[in-house]
Order: sequence, then C-alpha cells, then structure tokens
Amino acid sequence: MAKQKAAAINLAFNHGWTYAPAPESTDHIEIKSQYDLFINGKFVAPTQGQYMDSINPANEKKLSSVAIAQTADVDKAVKAAQQASTGWQKLKPSERGKYLFRIARMLQERGRELAIIESLDGGKPIRESRDVDIPLAAAHFFYYAGWADKLAYAFPGRDAQPLGVAGQIIPWNFPLLMAAWKIAPALACGNTVVLKPAETTSLTALKLAEIIQACELPPGVVNIITGAGSTGQALVNHAGINKVAFTGSTQVGKAIQKALAGTGKKYTLELGGKAANIVFEDAAIDQAVEGIINGIFFNQGHVCCAGSRLLVQEGIKDVLLKKLKLRMDTLIVGDPLDKNTDIGAINSKEQFGKIKNYLRIGINEGGNMHQSNCTIPNKGYFIKPTIFTDVAQSSRIVQEEIFGPVLSIQTFRTPEEAIEKANNTPYGLSGGVWTDKGAKVFKVTGKLKAGVIWANTYNKFDPTSPFGGYKESGMGREGGLHGLHAYVKL
Repeated sequence: MAKQKAAAINLAFNHGWTYAPAPESTDHIEIKSQYDLFINGKFVAPTQGQYMDSINPANEKKLSSVAIAQTADVDKAVKAAQQASTGWQKLKPSERGKYLFRIARMLQERGRELAIIESLDGGKPIRESRDVDIPLAAAHFFYYAGWADKLAYAFPGRDAQPLGVAGQIIPWNFPLLMAAWKIAPALACGNTVVLKPAETTSLTALKLAEIIQACELPPGVVNIITGAGSTGQALVNHAGINKVAFTGSTQVGKAIQKALAGTGKKYTLELGGKAANIVFEDAAIDQAVEGIINGIFFNQGHVCCAGSRLLVQEGIKDVLLKKLKLRMDTLIVGDPLDKNTDIGAINSKEQFGKIKNYLRIGINEGGNMHQSNCTIPNKGYFIKPTIFTDVAQSSRIVQEEIFGPVLSIQTFRTPEEAIEKANNTPYGLSGGVWTDKGAKVFKVTGKLKAGVIWANTYNKFDPTSPFGGYKESGMGREGGLHGLHAYVKL
C-alpha cells in the first residue's frame, strides 16, 4: 500500500493535482435508520410493513432499512400520479420549468451530502460521486428545465402532448444520475412519475424525494417507491402507466418488452453493453492508455457503456500492454471515501460473486489473466483491476457483459478486422476509436454498430447528447432533444 501511495503522490505532483490522504468526513451527513415510500408528497409506511437492508459494500455494514413496496403500494403511487397529472399538465410550462430549476439548485447545494451517501451506498470513489455523478444529475435538471416552455421549438409545427404517468426503473450503478436522467425530461414534458430505484442503492433517490418535498413540487407529481424485482414488475404491469422507462440488464429488458407487447404503452430500454475500445498504431499511446483505464475501471467497471473489450493493432501491442500494466499498478483500490481511491467497492455481494465467477471462466477458457499488484481491504467487496490476453472472439468474457473491472484484450491487423470484431457481439451500445487520423475516425465509427462512439476519449457525457443503443443494448434514446421524444405524443 505504501508503494501505491508513493506512486499516487508522484502522479499527483506530475499532473498538478492535490494529494489528500484523509477520507471524506461523514460529519453532518444524515442517513435515517429507516426509510418509507414517497407517495403523493409524503413518506408513508409500506402496506405490509416489510423493509430490506441497505448495505455499505466497502465494509458490509448496514446503512439503513428501506421499505419494500407491494402491489397495493404501487397502485397507490400510480393513482397519486394519475390524480396529479391533470393539474401538472395545466400548469404553465414556465412554472413547471421553475420547479425543475429549484430541484437542480438544491442538488447543487446538497452536493457534498449526496456524494458521500452515493459512495457509502454504492461503493464508488468519492471523486466520481462528487465530480461526476452529482454535478451531472443537477445538469440534467437544469437542461430540461430550459426545455419545459420551449416544446414548440423542439417539435416545430407539431402539438406535443404529455403521455400521462411514466413508470421508471433505474439501476444501481448511477443511482441519483439515472433518477435525474429519467425524471427531468418526463416532468418537463408535463408527465407525472412513479420511480423505482434499485434495491441495493435506494438512499440517494430517497434523498431526492426529500429535496422534491422541500421544493414544494405538487403532491403526486413524483412518487418514489422502493423494493425488489416484484415491485418493478408490478409497476410495469399496472394499467395506469402510460410510459415505461427502464435501465438495467438485457435479460430484464427482454422480459419487460414481452410484458408490454400489445398494451400500447410507450417504452424506452437502455440495457447492457460490451463496448470495443479500438486503438490504432498511429494513436497517441499514452493518451490512449488513460482512455482505456477510464473506459474500463471507472466506477469499478459498473458502466453499461464500459470499454470492456480492447482491440489493439498488432504493431503496438507490446508497448501498449507494458504501459497499461504500469498504469494499472498506480491505481489505488480501497475506501470509497478516500479522495485518492481510484477503484472502490463492488456494489453488492451478488455482483462480487458474479465477477469472481467470470474470472474463473476466463482462466478456464485459456485466457491469460493479469491483475495489478495492489493490496485490497480484507473486509468488503473488492476486486483488483484485471486484464485478460490470449482470448478468443467466442470466449464468454469477450461476448458477455461482466459489469466489473475486467478487460479482455485482442489484436487486429486491418481496420476491417477491427470493425468485424467490434461488431461481433449481441450488444451495440457504445465504442471508442483512438487514432491520429480524422478520416480514419469517420471511416471506422461509421461502420460500428453502436449508439454512442467516442473518438480519442472515453466516458464523456453531457445532458445535451442522446444516449442509447442497438441490438440487445435496447431501444430509444435518452438525453438531449431526443430524450423529449420519449415523453410526448405528437
């Protein structure tokens, strides 16, 4: 660990960063021992009185208890949203925008508190919660607040009308950001919402409910109900839901698609991914290495658009691998609240077991596994950053989404071979291309079957940009002007 800290200090000095070894203080951060459901502007107990524990994955200790919504609770929330729908639609669009602006500003004001709770509940490094997740969540509310009274400009010559009640289900990897991603455009278009956060990371969504309450949003406009898979299923199947927005696994997305067939409900699905990060011989290798690190190890690899497959042109394989391994050895794995932590805790015991199983699969299939020489805490769910070489295109760790800090590496000779390998998976969410030639960027990216592609960078997001994929990565787009389409009938 001392070796890692020394490397971190040197890295910080070379880049002009501040090295701060002390963990983020949790003083004045309030996490209640128990959280109820947020329905019709109030926190109410679940009808059957059942609760589930929210666990800190970094130390396996209980943070709080969270209500489990049953079918009757889902029905209450949907009916509250239906009752609020008429008044919310009649409200002047500029007034709707003001509410979104208030929420955005309060997210900023309570940013430190939200970032710490996000890291405690989800295991992600505080730097990422503080500098990425919370600011982006606020930015989405600011962005769509601006659209609330400009739908005539978004859809010129067409009459954009709200759909009604949106049932929204979000994942555990970006809890607050995904909540903002879904709630903000729905409200801007005049819809009301019933949101279900993931069972392992519900706390910041419930903190958002407190913010919504403090902003005096009309009761029932946003309802937040917690629970497990059965809660989400009841929400999807409820007859009072007019639109379903889901982000999560491809398996669950397929089940939702089948459930909605023939119902007439509008839906968007943002599902899994197995992105290829393609590095050509003419790329700036040091810059590409940083992009590879960010692409796969950001948020412990808990990213649907993670660059989990690296395709390297043969001529630079050896030098790139050497630089990549050296850079991996500088990464600090540990306490998510330590400002110097690069890779935090795996989100849950279940996901930890899944990733460990994929490591065994990779070895059994003949892959050559390399992990960084870092030490990891004895308590909590931690996995060292890992790469696999000598893997076949048919290997499960190449074809299947692992959702962890595990990178599979293949080589290619020609751009055509790189494109063929990149497209040869069931997914089509994202990708990356690293080259010094602008013409090559356009040639290659134009042939990649992916919804979001970065050139000479990776994992950069903006509220103005649409996000979504093809094939088993889902359908529809969220974010930007495209994100409004999903919440209106024209």
